[in-house]
Amino acid sequence: MPRRGFPGCVVFDCFGAGQRITQDTFGGRDWRSAPELAGDMFAVLPVVRQLHELMWYLTEALKLDEARRLHPKLRAALDETDVLAGSDPGGLRKLDVEAYRVRVVPLLRRASEMARSRAGGRRPDHSGAQLIGRRLRGADLRGASFRGALLIGTDLRDADLRRADFTGADMRGTDLRGANLDGAIFLTASQLRAAVTGDDHP
Repeated sequence: MPRRGFPGCVVFDCFGAGQRITQDTFGGRDWRSAPELAGDMFAVLPVVRQLHELMWYLTEALKLDEARRLHPKLRAALDETDVLAGSDPGGLRKLDVEAYRVRVVPLLRRASEMARSRAGGRRPDHSGAQLIGRRLRGADLRGASFRGALLIGTDLRDADLRRADFTGADMRGTDLRGANLDGAIFLTASQLRAAVTGDDHP
């Protein structure tokens, strides 16, 4: 379905959850043409969005060659998450999605650790760090963990960010111009949109 179908998806990346809800969960109907469905559709959107987000992370983790021995578990988790996301509205509303995330996240973290361990460099741990406005231009940040870090306005120009983990990092205004992001882990399109990446900035 078009992104305008769910207003929240215009601001936040819904990872295809809005389309899944419209096409699969509610059989092609949407809340605009069937207003009586609006309550149920908006109630399940956060659940399906979180499941689809997990599916995106699991898919990305399967691309990490260094975590190859975890691939069977990652595939199994991906299949299970997809099945849950395809539940009927009642099942979705009953699902304790936070408890499910607690089961899956350690697997993703382990895959990240396996990839970052071979990145070289010092692999600094900035998990949850407040790096707002910090000047890290040109820094060797290979294999760094920025999980949940605040990188608002952080200067990472020309930094080496190969195999750095950006899970859940707040990257509004993060200056990534010239940075080496080859093999960066769990870096979403919405994070890149929030950052400064082009050449049209001073």
